[in-house]
Amino acid sequence: MANRIREIRISRKMTQTELGNLVGVSQPYIHDLELGRRGARLETLQMIAKVLGVDIEELKNTDTVA
Repeated sequence: MANRIREIRISRKMTQTELGNLVGVSQPYIHDLELGRRGARLETLQMIAKVLGVDIEELKNTDTVA
């Protein structure tokens, strides 16, 4: 899922800082999340999905490209 968040974010031409600001978390948090160093609460994942314009299930899906 961590790599999927990064793929979708990049496809949306969004920086880690921009995503963090819109979600209400720091850029280092997004960085660690994308590297799999850190987990996220369900509420945070829901907000990331909303900001990226995808269903939360798409964050978990590693087979498709956004």
